[in-house]
Amino acid sequence: MARQQGLRKALADKFDDELKFFKGWIDKPKAVGSIVPTSSIAARRMASVVNPDSGLPVLEVGPGTGVITRAILARGVKPENLYLVEYSEDFVCHLRAQFPGVNVIHGNAFDLDATLGDKRGMVFDSVVSGVPLLNFPVQQRVGYIEDLLNRIPAGRPIMQLTYGPLSPVPAGRGHYKVEHFDFVLRNIPPTQLWVYRRLVAG
Repeated sequence: MARQQGLRKALADKFDDELKFFKGWIDKPKAVGSIVPTSSIAARRMASVVNPDSGLPVLEVGPGTGVITRAILARGVKPENLYLVEYSEDFVCHLRAQFPGVNVIHGNAFDLDATLGDKRGMVFDSVVSGVPLLNFPVQQRVGYIEDLLNRIPAGRPIMQLTYGPLSPVPAGRGHYKVEHFDFVLRNIPPTQLWVYRRLVAG
């Protein structure tokens, strides 16, 4: 009986997340890249690049309803060491209710100095990004990645999802390298995962 109730709650929570995501997509289609949240499989793959033992906080940008956030916390990152930057006010309220102790910041991912405020100089272990970059001009995407790379140690990754077949941030446009990380078929729509790292001299 307890197991059935637990299953019902899990299904209800998942349906609630999908409704919230769909509403976010209807309200702001440019800020929300898909009509359903990222699958737990894709979320775990994205969170796998995080090093919970680095001693540094982790930055997640564009967390939506928090599917990837859960996967990052499950990796062993303490709530107080996780910073979320979310553009949608509705998602911010949802995230604060779902993840007490996690630092949820309402603001623009393309202007992180202003968004992070007194935390703008913080160095992060890695960045996990769900921002729908294909909705923005290429030069803006390049600037976004360059800015994020300035906030993590050289060699550490930015993990980015996209629904297109190619890297949303092309190689050769800045001081970074691009690696294809995975193709997750069990996601709606199927998702490509890309990693960006700062080029290390020598």
